Amino acid sequence: MPNLDLVDHQILKLLQEDAKLNVNDIAQQLNLTKTPIYERIKRLERSGVIDRYVAIVNRQKFTPSIIVLLTGALKVTKFEQTQEFYDAVIGIEEVLECYLLGGDKDFMLKVIARDLDSYHEFYSAKIASIPYVGEIRSSFVLKEVKYSTSIPNMTLE
Repeated sequence: MPNLDLVDHQILKLLQEDAKLNVNDIAQQLNLTKTPIYERIKRLERSGVIDRYVAIVNRQKFTPSIIVLLTGALKVTKFEQTQEFYDAVIGIEEVLECYLLGGDKDFMLKVIARDLDSYHEFYSAKIASIPYVGEIRSSFVLKEVKYSTSIPNMTLE
């Protein structure tokens, strides 16, 4: 990981809040000139600290939807079988996030569906057909209490 100083962290905080901020805006907020800000942003991009810029879409503005968290176990005996599971999950657009877990469950999926009926169709057609999937438990999100895409400032190196 590149060595990040306080200014780098401030730039990252601002860009995570609003990726449309331009170099002039950032420089003004940090009371610096725009050339060093521009160079720092380019360095953060080149080093991979800034992975990409995206628009965060408000799902409430679209057709009503539900979020389902699935936890499950895999029935695998070889690493290659786990990779087959990953490859299958990556190709399913309703799966927003996938995590490998330690503990009593092997994975967690965050899934979006239009409603319970469409979730049932999705589960039957896509999840149940993924190779090596064992037991699955679905939990339905009733209320989104906190949602953030910002990584908090970690300790400075």
